Formats: sequence, structure tokens, C-alpha cells
Amino acid sequence: MAHDGLDVREKVRLLPHRPGVYQFFDAEGTLLYVGKAKDLNHRVGSYFAKQHPDGKTNALVRRITDLRTIVVETDFDALLLENSLIKEYQPRYNIRLRDDKSYPWIRIRDERFPRVEGMRNPEDDGAEYVGPFASVRTMRTLLGLVHKLHKLRTCNYDLTPKNIEKGKFKKCLEYHIGNCKAPCEGLQSEEDYNANIVLARQIVKGRINVVLKLLKEQMHEHAEKLEFERAEEVREKIERLETYRARSTVVNPDVGDVDVFGLAANSDSTFVNYMRVIDGAIVQGITLELKRPLEESEQEVLQLAIAELRQRYHSTAPEALVPMDPGIEMPGVSFTVPQRGDKRKLLELSERNAQYFMLDKQKQESLVDPEAATNRILEQLKQDLRLNELPRHIECFDNSNTQGTDPVSACVVFKDAKPSKKDYRHFNIRTVQGPDDFASMEEAVERRYARLLTEGEPLPQLVVIDGGKGQLHAALNVFERLGLRGRIALVGIAKNLEEIFFPDDPYPLHIDKRSSSLKVIQHMRNEAHRFGITHHRSKRSKRTVRTALEDIPGIGPETARKLLRRFGSIKGITQARYEELVDEVGEKKAAVLKEKFGAA
Repeated sequence: MAHDGLDVREKVRLLPHRPGVYQFFDAEGTLLYVGKAKDLNHRVGSYFAKQHPDGKTNALVRRITDLRTIVVETDFDALLLENSLIKEYQPRYNIRLRDDKSYPWIRIRDERFPRVEGMRNPEDDGAEYVGPFASVRTMRTLLGLVHKLHKLRTCNYDLTPKNIEKGKFKKCLEYHIGNCKAPCEGLQSEEDYNANIVLARQIVKGRINVVLKLLKEQMHEHAEKLEFERAEEVREKIERLETYRARSTVVNPDVGDVDVFGLAANSDSTFVNYMRVIDGAIVQGITLELKRPLEESEQEVLQLAIAELRQRYHSTAPEALVPMDPGIEMPGVSFTVPQRGDKRKLLELSERNAQYFMLDKQKQESLVDPEAATNRILEQLKQDLRLNELPRHIECFDNSNTQGTDPVSACVVFKDAKPSKKDYRHFNIRTVQGPDDFASMEEAVERRYARLLTEGEPLPQLVVIDGGKGQLHAALNVFERLGLRGRIALVGIAKNLEEIFFPDDPYPLHIDKRSSSLKVIQHMRNEAHRFGITHHRSKRSKRTVRTALEDIPGIGPETARKLLRRFGSIKGITQARYEELVDEVGEKKAAVLKEKFGAA
């Protein structure tokens, strides 16, 4: 549906309250986005009625100059049409299916005496394709089982009745070693061969139980007719199949036929694992990455994944196990969010597979192109924290004290999202008496950046303050005095790590738990806390030792400091020779120490 000559917003007001698909175009006529809606008027109108928290959605809306819609009967029809249009046109702002891997399939050729073989990319040749399989090994195992059981041909002869009758072909080695029954010379009838193809088709589709039932019936028929050799052949087939089934991942035959969809997500992609379960056994599994340009919800991604994967695998399973209600009705399938039992275990297995795939992809990215991986994290930080530039240099401050004693502040430095430990600094707080986190933070921040400015050292792009609004305000006071406000981005992190505070903004920013930004911030805060605590403990330990020395009559603070500078600890003092103590503090004090510690 189109309303030529009308402004986009006028077109939106005229849209029907019906299910359908909408398409957004820019001034050049380029398709920007395809979406589906239960109610076209409400859904499309929502794009233009408000500002969106996601900057990419706002960027999309600004570029829209034209709108077209297609009305359909049901929400499910809209989903299928949306999926088809996305695959055909691949609009810039749509979820993109990243599937750069070529998966193996099994092909059953459309010919007399059909060949059953493995291949990579399905062709439009009239053949029947089963798959895709997660690995070549799985496909070959299944293919090998089918050929061992049914002695199918592997040659490329054109086995027309005329060619066979003329004796155009001769038995090959496969016949002589027992892998083929030589239909090329008419030693196997087409009817017998096709009966084996029927069973082979069921096996490659995972219908092992169906094949076992048929074979057991055949075995009993041969036995009743006293055809013991043929009954023995069938019995061997049954044993092979049962051995294969025992090695397969069988959950529970009572589970029946189900599709399982598990999700894992990071800040810009969702990874969907799909497992196909037939007769309670997992027969196929695959994980795909779907890029989310507009911060689409997991429910929207799940809808698209279900439509795509069930269509790709030609699934007719009457039930799908999902982590959440997908919010859509599909003919012939019911959705279950399992809470316990074997179905819950299946969903958890699928979710683990999606998680492993995501982590493996991130590791591969870091190994193959570490710079790209780093830039992706920095871009995410820039986006999440609304920064003007990539935060390649970040500093984080944290305070430590024990009931107001020995206050210290730690500054940790991250460069390219990784710790730069040689640049870490700690500050013994000098101007603050008692427990005053705000004043301690102000002193540490001022000493740090006054020195960097004086020495002409590079400034960070981002400073993170571990604390609430009070500590953030203290740091902001320093930035204003030093003229750094506006030059360096400043944020505070609350105890709840997902809350980020900005100066002069009463409402915190909530970062997506899946975002790589949150992991960097968490790492930074943990490092600042660890570094600060380590220094604080060291300082407290030295103070305790010095106090122990000062408790000795005749040993004052200055003497205690001299002894610790020279010998390092109480143990060092006790192990020092008398002459060394005399050199350091004189005979009188050395004698006191010898009496106290039994110095050598």
C-alpha cells in the first residue's frame, strides 16, 4: 500500500489497524528497514511519535522520506514476509543473519536407483536435501551407516531400463567387496532398491525408531518363511542401528519431536542455537549470529530465528521449546517455556551451546584481529557512555581507609580497554582528618591532574569515580578549578554497577548487562579496589610495626622510621647484628633493642 504525494507522517495516519509489513525508504529510494506489525497504524506511528533512547533508531527516523506497507491476514504471515524481504534486500537497519559457514547436507538424488551422498551447498536440481548438519563428521557417520545397512550404489551410471537391458555396465569393485548389489546389471530390482531408499530417508532424517520397527517386522516375516539367512541380515542391520542410536544424544523418547531455541547475547548480536529433536534424540544442531542494528529485543530476534530456522530445516515439529514467549502464533506449533524435567534440560543445553559459540567467536576475533576487537569494545564504551571520542585512555579512582585511619586513594589506568599497571598510582591522603570520602577523593583527583598538567603529560579521555554522587561532585569541583570540565569525560559508578552517574544529571544511566562496556568498567573498579586495598594494607602494616617499636622505652617515631628504613621489619631488626644497630641508632638505643628482641 502506498499513498503517493503525501508526507510520511500523513501516510502513517492513514495506515490501517491490520497486520502487515512496512518498508522505510530514504530520499534516494534505498530500502532502509523492513518491519512487521500486528497493527500497522500503531507500530509505524510509534517511530514518529517520540524520541528513541537508541541513537540508531533516531538516525533511521531522520532518514525516512517514504513508506510502503503490505497488509496480510495474520501476524505469522507478516513474520514470513518480513523474513523473506530481509533476506532478499538485506536493508542496512535490519537484523542481519551472519552465517558465513557452509554446512554439510545429505542429498537423495531424483533419479532411478537414487544415490545418497554428502555435499556442501544445496542446488535447485529436484533432489531431496536433508540437513544442514553441524559438522562433516556427523554427516559422514550417518552416510556411512546408510550405505552399510542398505548397500546403495555410489557410481554415476545412467541406470535406465534400456541401458541395463543392453548390458551397458559391468559390476565394479563395490559389488565384489559387498558394498553394492549391482543394480547396473539387473541383479537388484528397482522395487527392492527403492524400499531401501525409503528406510535410508528415515534414517538421515533421524527417524531411527521408525526404521527399527520396520526392520523388526521384516526379520519376523523372514523367520516365519524360514528365510533364516535374510532374517540374519536384517538382525545385523538392527544391531548396527541400535549401536548408532546408543551413541546419539538421546534425551527421552517420550519427549517426541520438538524444536529447541536457546539464546545468548552481547551488546550488538544475539546468538541463536537451534536443536532438532526427533523421537527424543538430538539429530541436528546449529548456532547462528544475528546482528541487531536497532537494539531489537530478544523477543523480536527469537521470532525471526524461529521463522528462518524452521523454514530452513523444513521442520514440522508440533512443539518448540523457547526461553520466553515469542509473542506470536504459528500454525501447527505450540510454544513451551519449560520449567523443569527433560525439556528444561534440553533448553539449558541449547542455551549453553549458544553461550559457548558466542565466547568462542569473541576469542577468535581477539586472536585474528585484536585491534578490531579492541576498537569494538571502545566503540561500545563510547556509545554506552555517550562520549565524543574513543576512550583509549581511562583512569579510575577508589578510596580505602579503616575507620578513618590511613586513608589512601588508588588510581588505575586502562589503555585500549586493558590495564596499564606501570601507570597505576596511589595517594596517601595528607589534608583530610577522619573518614571523609568526598574530601579524600578531591585531594587525590587534584594531585593527579595538577601534576599531569604541570608536566605536560597526556590526559585521559574518561575518568571513572568509584562512588556515588558525592564523590563525583568532589571530582567535578577539581575539574572546574583546573579547567578540565568539558575536556575530560567524567562519570561515577554506584554500588550497583549497572548505574552510571553523570555530572548535573539526577538520573543514572543503566548499562545493558550484556554490554562489553560493563565488563570493562567492572574490571576497572575491581583493579582500583585491589590496588587500593593492597597499598592500604601495606601502609597499615608498617604503621602497626612502627607503633610496636615506639612502645619500647627510648624509641621514638623518628628512630622507628630509621630502623624500618634500614631493616624493613621487626624480623629484620631482630636478625640484625648489634654493631649494625649501633651504627644506625647509637649504643644506648641498640642496647635497649638487644634486650627487647635479643638482637645478635
